Amino acid sequence: MRTIRQPAVAGRFYPGRAHELQASVDGLLADARRQTTPLPECPKALIVPHAGYIYSGPSAARGYALLDPFAASIRRLVLLGPAHHVWFAGLALPDDDAFATPLGEVSIERTVADRLSALPGVIHSDDAHAPEHSLEVQLPFLQRVLDEFTLVPLVVGDAGAELVASVLEEAWGGPETLLLISSDLSHYLSYDQARSTDADTIARILALAWPLPDRSACGARGINGLLLAARDHNLVPTLVDARNSGDTAGDPSRVVGYASVSFSTHPGTTSGGDHDD
Repeated sequence: MRTIRQPAVAGRFYPGRAHELQASVDGLLADARRQTTPLPECPKALIVPHAGYIYSGPSAARGYALLDPFAASIRRLVLLGPAHHVWFAGLALPDDDAFATPLGEVSIERTVADRLSALPGVIHSDDAHAPEHSLEVQLPFLQRVLDEFTLVPLVVGDAGAELVASVLEEAWGGPETLLLISSDLSHYLSYDQARSTDADTIARILALAWPLPDRSACGARGINGLLLAARDHNLVPTLVDARNSGDTAGDPSRVVGYASVSFSTHPGTTSGGDHDD
């Protein structure tokens, strides 16, 4: 019997009705496309934020807009996001056959998922996936940017960089496979404090300097694994966008930081936005 992971945050983190969600995502992407310089090649990996769309949607859209010229070639998404609700050791795959959003269903790439299941530290846990927003909020963007694709979704619990990197390596694939690390940056600092803290974190990412401090990013464990894998594959990071919720819809006295970063074999020239210092 086919099982579907139903949306947990539709109507809260993003619009719950299909036509409203499509209009929201398309509007964010249209704004991003006006600001985005195309990359010379398809990114192999992206770091993208995962808050409510009114907060982090503009930054996430800047990352996803880079995929436009390569949409027809990307067929598999390996998506890692941090656990916010259920804590466990390792990384968790779902047993579900697909993930649903108001825009439709995305099938799980079972062949790759089964291969990852054989790795030490990779478990199955629908409980970890059911309430988790860090993966879910990425799907509507992907559904509007890409053609048909399958998904390998992993919630990252207590996992070291080496374990995450081994999972990414096993799922690496070729040009049909894109790696996505879902992560926000600093949490609940003042606007100026967040800009300083996030600038340091972004500098570390651009230098492939792992490990990031845990408190620098809620998805630091996933980012650390990507930085290790990027070193091994000679990937070059490019800052696409950096801002915080004080720039979008939040209280400037208590903000959350966001960034989109692409990784490819050649450096890009995309702008880092208004707050790339």
